Amino acid sequence: MEQYEPDRLSPAQVAAIRRSLRNGRAAMTRRSLLRASAGGALTLGGLGALSACGIPAAGKTEGGTSAEDHSAKEKTVSFSNWTEYMDVDDSGKHHPTLDAFTKRTGIKVKYTEDINDNNEFFGKIKPQLAAGQDTGRDIIVLTDWLAGRLIRLGWVQKLDPSNLPHAYANLSQQFRSPDWDPGRAYSYPWQGISTVIAYNKKALDGIEVKSVSDMLDNPKLKGRVGFLTEMRDTIGMTLLDMGKDPAKFTDDDYDATIARLQKAVDSGQIRRFTGNDYTSDLTKGDFAACIAWAGDVVQLKADSPDVDFVIPDSGYMTSSDNMLIPNKARHKTNAERLIDYYYEPDAAAELAAYINYVCPVDGVKDALAKIDEDAANNPLIIPDKAMQAKSHAFRSLSSKEETAYEEKFAKLTGA
Repeated sequence: MEQYEPDRLSPAQVAAIRRSLRNGRAAMTRRSLLRASAGGALTLGGLGALSACGIPAAGKTEGGTSAEDHSAKEKTVSFSNWTEYMDVDDSGKHHPTLDAFTKRTGIKVKYTEDINDNNEFFGKIKPQLAAGQDTGRDIIVLTDWLAGRLIRLGWVQKLDPSNLPHAYANLSQQFRSPDWDPGRAYSYPWQGISTVIAYNKKALDGIEVKSVSDMLDNPKLKGRVGFLTEMRDTIGMTLLDMGKDPAKFTDDDYDATIARLQKAVDSGQIRRFTGNDYTSDLTKGDFAACIAWAGDVVQLKADSPDVDFVIPDSGYMTSSDNMLIPNKARHKTNAERLIDYYYEPDAAAELAAYINYVCPVDGVKDALAKIDEDAANNPLIIPDKAMQAKSHAFRSLSSKEETAYEEKFAKLTGA
């Protein structure tokens, strides 16, 4: 089991967190990324906690540490999630899928939108987890790299498959076995997040863009392409274009990728590195093409006939936000029942129709078509088998690698 090391973050890691809080995926709203505020409601208060050295190592904390399960007597479950990442009715006061779960099971859901950023939220819960205490939450939703970190630290509980029949049967193949949780023993995806190439047809004016190479090498696009400030997305897409596997790359592969992107920066081919604020550049035509998040593209395509996307033959990057049950949670069985509920096609379809992210549930297309036929036929929401086969995940990084890679990426982007 990995030991918790409360070392200070490197300057590059702090810079990466600040970028994410201001305009990266941390700033994305989960309903419409076009309405994302670049930092307004977010704070950097979590950075101080992340840098603090006062939390003792948790080497003696055992994985799967559970309090007595009170699920049978306490018909409740506490669910912490990202903002605007759940279906809402027209009044804005109720969550239809959660209400349906409560009506069926009698389990009341205390639903809290208290996650704005992975690192910030980790700063909130790590004192209790490191001390072997209850966080007051039965389900938390974390992006894959941090989910893997908590699993390695032994701070989340192993799931009981007998309480997860729908999840086990219906989990999409592309999400079944990440390197940080093989076989999904500790987590199940809430939603998937795909990275693709988006383009403005009017701005391209007949120029063909089908790959990262087209973006980097075509002189007609000089100063009109954009890449993301999120390291895993920009590096991952470029690695794929270079014929490298983001799940298995070496230090030399990473350095070669940085060098290729640096050449495009120096020549002026890359206009700039952005967070989700690239949406305005793309719709205005300042970007003819850019690396983009699928959640954005779904919304942009609905609003602009000029915007479209392409999946490169080399593949695309996918990450996931994942449900986990922290150590000492009081209502483990209730939490597992709620996780399993969202792997029933009807519930998954209702959620997907509202938030428009990659649905990780197989067999949901027919149910979604009854609600929103366009969404059901959108490969950015329901990937077909061919698209799933092109999906790649960025491998887990050690702390040493994370520091070194972020430093090199920060230099590239000028952060």
